[in-house]
Amino acid sequence: MAASVRHLISIDDLSDADLSALVARGAAFSAGTAGRPAPLDGDIVGVYFSKTSTRTRTAFSSGALRLGARIVSYGPGDLQLNTGETSEDTGRVMSRMLEVLVARTAGDPAEMRAWAAQDRMAVINAMSAEEHPTQALTDLTTLYRHFGRVEGLRVLYVGEGNNTAAALALALTRFPGAELELRTPPGYGLAAAYRERAAAQAGRYGSVFRERHDMADLPAGLDAVYTTRWQTTGTSKPDPHWRSVFAPFQVTAALWESSPKAVFLHDLPAHRGDEVTAEVLDGPASIAFEQAENKMHSAMAVLEWCRA
Repeated sequence: MAASVRHLISIDDLSDADLSALVARGAAFSAGTAGRPAPLDGDIVGVYFSKTSTRTRTAFSSGALRLGARIVSYGPGDLQLNTGETSEDTGRVMSRMLEVLVARTAGDPAEMRAWAAQDRMAVINAMSAEEHPTQALTDLTTLYRHFGRVEGLRVLYVGEGNNTAAALALALTRFPGAELELRTPPGYGLAAAYRERAAAQAGRYGSVFRERHDMADLPAGLDAVYTTRWQTTGTSKPDPHWRSVFAPFQVTAALWESSPKAVFLHDLPAHRGDEVTAEVLDGPASIAFEQAENKMHSAMAVLEWCRA
């Protein structure tokens, strides 16, 4: 059993050293230079997803197996949470049988914090309603792998200020000289708490954080353009006319006229013709599928870190 248990429920749970080390370690796994460690040999990893997932669930499952662990999988109807057991009791029970629990929920991080209120089992947030921290680690790993650095990179994020955007804002603003500009539809911006935290971090770390709700006067000379699908997993939009609000925020090839060297990122799944054109997603600037593969490499780095 590990000497200590480390949880990853928010990017805020990581020190600066941890954040940098996880990005570099994920890139090493991606590059094939990390060796073949088996730090989870003999461990049991629980994988609980109450919402659909292709990439994240496969990434953590395959990553855990590659690190020597065995897997117990749970679907949305499998746990006694559905019959009224408290999150605290669920965490206490699971911690006596599992070394790690990887979880995706539709709720706020409080449920995961309740599971983490013990010192035997690591808890990893594989997406909650507010934040998707392991996606941000994947994103930074992908940028690091492509550019050899994160510091000083200029990133434009276009689309809803969802849990992916929230985690990216908390992570990227910790790297000096990095610039993150969000262009979010009116009424669909980053939650105020995350916007304030990202702006405060930018001031402390010497990075830049901005958010606007239009597509005018876009920055030039970007290193990366990032979008996500318009319908975040597990959510719906009450406004029946929301598509007309989002339409101007589609990522098209025109964005590359002022940033010809920019790469394209997408956390997938993508809806070609909605948030991005097929020309961009399948074009030469796109590293979205390398980004998807890096979910596994980043997951391995996180699992290794939790059990160190």
